[in-house]
Amino acid sequence: MFKTQGILTAAPLNKSSKHVPLGNDNLLTLIESSIGPAAHVISLLGLIYYFEGQVLPIYLILSLIVFALVFPSKVRLQSSGLTMLFDITLNWIWVACLLLFTGFATSYIREFSIPALTTWLWVAPLTEVGASFWLRRVAPALLKMQGPPQRALIVGLNKQGLALATRIRQTPYARISLTGFVDNRSAQRVDNNSQNNVLGTLSQLTSLIQTHHIQIIYLSLPMVSQPRILQLLDELKDTTASIYFVPDMFVTDLIQGHAGTVCGMPVISVCETPFKSVNGVVKRISDIVFSLFILSMIFPLMLVIAAAVRFESPGPIIFKQRRYGLDGEEILVYKFRSMTVTEDGSNIQQAQLNDARITRLGAFLRKSSLDELPQFINVLQGHMSVVGPRPHAIAHNELYRKLIKGYMVRHKVKPGITGWAQVNGYRGETKTLDKMQGRIDYDLDYLRNWSLRLDAYIIFKTIHLVLKDQNAY
Repeated sequence: MFKTQGILTAAPLNKSSKHVPLGNDNLLTLIESSIGPAAHVISLLGLIYYFEGQVLPIYLILSLIVFALVFPSKVRLQSSGLTMLFDITLNWIWVACLLLFTGFATSYIREFSIPALTTWLWVAPLTEVGASFWLRRVAPALLKMQGPPQRALIVGLNKQGLALATRIRQTPYARISLTGFVDNRSAQRVDNNSQNNVLGTLSQLTSLIQTHHIQIIYLSLPMVSQPRILQLLDELKDTTASIYFVPDMFVTDLIQGHAGTVCGMPVISVCETPFKSVNGVVKRISDIVFSLFILSMIFPLMLVIAAAVRFESPGPIIFKQRRYGLDGEEILVYKFRSMTVTEDGSNIQQAQLNDARITRLGAFLRKSSLDELPQFINVLQGHMSVVGPRPHAIAHNELYRKLIKGYMVRHKVKPGITGWAQVNGYRGETKTLDKMQGRIDYDLDYLRNWSLRLDAYIIFKTIHLVLKDQNAY
């Protein structure tokens, strides 16, 4: 770890902090990339068991080699049936020839069942074809499982913007719904037809994002507009929308920045969540496993705390407070009540040293962080993560989003029970704007450099700090 721009960055904790996505943030992409390799491996193991009655270790090794050769599968959902058949056949001929050549050259072919391998040579591609046609039939249902499509806005009604809009409309599996365009030119100077709906000008962009609940922004602006682009980026830091450049140009201060494509069009992400595609699945599984493990261990302790809170002072055992979650959506965060009040309005005072509102039991719970144990239930609900930016009260969010640039970017991920800022000295009350700025700097550094290694480091350091930290009250 080393310091950059005044904060201790998490980048050195990872072997590589670069996030390489599989493609579109789409369950179909993940399934289609695995369906071919899975078809070849399953057909091989099934035939071996049919012919020999058991699967020997040498066939497991062959399965691993085959999977490595054909993963990931080519995306063919939008290809014609004939094109799909041709691609699968051609790819399989190449793989089969490579395997046979290697087998004969090394004489290892004699270790395998020839009848089983001969049958597999024609069963494997047929299995992949059948699986691919099955995927086409269930694709609409898989899309529905992922929820409604994401609402997108294109800034710049120019050649690149129109080309991107056409690609989005012609790609049924993109999970992107184009709401319209934003452009400064008058209606007479742009092609503002029924499809190319111009919603307003660049000066209205932030309000249009809130009004239409926009989740994705594509900046299709010429290179000569660089000063205006930089100004737009500053303005957009108050939103939770993912931001992409359509032109090929450089940007600074990227959050999970990477080059990619949208419906075949090259784009550059400016601000994106690290939990797309496989990373999102890995993060969610780790949250569920860790939360279930912790809850099973601490359940008796939670019962004791609940009874103590109930008998010490009148009021609810669990304090529920509205916070901003993923994409700035409101969630209810659970805590053991540690005060005589349960504030959740437009004016909330942070807890301070010797705060008269804190009960005697509450002071112990807050200092030891035991009051936050019910948030593991929030994690199981999918509203929070074990590690992530700490959620602030809505009143504090509305205050600081106006004072700190990039404040709302922290909501590109789910809030966490603990976070990178908390293990670097920003746990507890933030008395000054500088302290809140420091917390946000660490939150954004977490987004840039996320990895399971970093999450594990934060969890273990949190356990160590909770035993001696004096900043929380």
